[in-house]
This record gives sequence, C-alpha cells and structure tokens, in this order.
Amino acid sequence: MMIYIDGRFVPREEAKLSVFDHGFLYGDGVFEGIRAYNGRVFRLREHLDRLFDSARTIDLTVPVSKEEMEEIILETLRKNNLRNGYIRPIVTRGVGDLGLDPRKCPKPSIIVITVEWGAMYGDLYEKGLKAISVSVRRNPADALPPNVKSLNYLNNILGKIEANYKGGDEAIFFDTNGYVSEGSGDNIFVVKNGIVYTPPTLNNLRGITRAVALEICQSMGITTIEQNLGYYDLYSADEVFVTGTAAEVAPISLIDGRAIGTGKPGPVTRQLMAAFRTVTETEGTPIYP
Repeated sequence: MMIYIDGRFVPREEAKLSVFDHGFLYGDGVFEGIRAYNGRVFRLREHLDRLFDSARTIDLTVPVSKEEMEEIILETLRKNNLRNGYIRPIVTRGVGDLGLDPRKCPKPSIIVITVEWGAMYGDLYEKGLKAISVSVRRNPADALPPNVKSLNYLNNILGKIEANYKGGDEAIFFDTNGYVSEGSGDNIFVVKNGIVYTPPTLNNLRGITRAVALEICQSMGITTIEQNLGYYDLYSADEVFVTGTAAEVAPISLIDGRAIGTGKPGPVTRQLMAAFRTVTETEGTPIYP
C-alpha cells in the first residue's frame, strides 16, 4: 500500500507525521471519506467542495488547488492499482508547538490514503441494523458545527462507544434541543406513509450520499420533506434508513429494541438501495485515462 504525504508516495510502514502536528495533538484538521466504484471516483467534486469548505470554516488554507487535490487522489488510487475502494484525503494544520495557536503552524500537511473496501455492514443490508439512541448529544452548531468534517471525531466516537455497550450496530444522536441529528457516521431518514423525512442539515453533516438519496427519491417520484424529527417519528416510522459514503444506504430494523415497521428492510429502502447501486456503477470521475 502506497500513501501520499506532502508530495511523496511512501509505503504504509513509512507513512509518518510529526508528533507536533496539530492534527495529532488537537484534531486540528479536516478530512473526507470518498468511494471508488468500477474505476470511477463517485461524486469526487462534491467531496472536494466539502473538504475545502470545512477547511475554510476553521481558517485552514489547503496548500493545493481543488484540481491538484483531485489529481493527487487519482494518482494515489493508480499507485495502489485500485478500481474499487475507500479514499481518505486529510489536511492537517501541520507542525507547530504544544500551544493551541494555529499561527505557530506555518505549513499544512496533506495525506491521502486509499484502501480496498467492501460492504461495511455485511449481511445486515438484508436483515437491517440495530440502532441505539445514545445519551451523548451531537455537538451544537454554535460550538463545533457538525458540517465541519474535522479530525476531532470524539463526539461521534463517544456515541459509538455507548451503542457498542448497549448492543447496537449504530448510534442515533439527538441534538441539544432534543431533535434527531444523525448516526455516528451517517445521515438518517424516516419513511412514513410513503413519504421520506430527514432532518435539515444544521445539526448534522451535509452528506454527499444523503444528497444522492434525495435526488433518487425525486427521480422516483417519492416525496421528501426536511423537518425536525423526534423519538416519536423514529419509533412510529414505517421504515428508517441511514446513508453515508462508507455505509452507502443501510436499513435500520430495530431502534432501542423496538421493531421499525415490520422489523425488516422496507420497500422504499430497498428501492433506494438498488437505485443507489445503479448510480454508483455508472457515475464518477475516471481513475484511469
């Protein structure tokens, strides 16, 4: 495996950063999760837009252009002979001192990791995931906006830890106002009477796969509504599913021990799963000319 670090491709065992890098010391940096399917990178431009927007929000200057970052990602895939895989571009604040001041970090670092990646949840796409609504609240937008995909993922990890202890495959976060936010690494959707509902993206990440799911719904004539959701909406739903680059479109069959709908992946979710597979097999930026 070859990994890109600041202009060089190095073997995995040689891929190293300074312990004084503020990405390591403080989670001071941003990243993306991107997928490649059948020799194409899916929604690469949208992911790069979000990466650069996240960086701008935390006043971090990415030291290359979007076009250059795109080529770095494609070349990393080529170096690893990948046609299908998961891509992790990272921009850290760079090396500084043990203080917090980002002005002490003169040069940001860029890392790109590409790995083979299969179905994240295995056979659970057929059975459905068990989800747990966790007590940990999602970071409020006026503290650390969930739309910044930062290297500080401790909030998400704490929720995942709680779900693990309680026997869940995924966590469901609520925000500090008591509204449904998102999963530990994915957006959440509720289906009721044939209508698809999802929270507005103030208290959760503006997911690329979320946007694709909404596009698919529109093309299939399925009504979608963005609105705040609560426990009632989850427990009384006909179907619940989550979307994310790693998770793709994944059904949830149980929440807090309660069966959702029939307790099996529902028809709308199954339609979306199939349509999403079709989209990923036919769209994307070619890796190999």
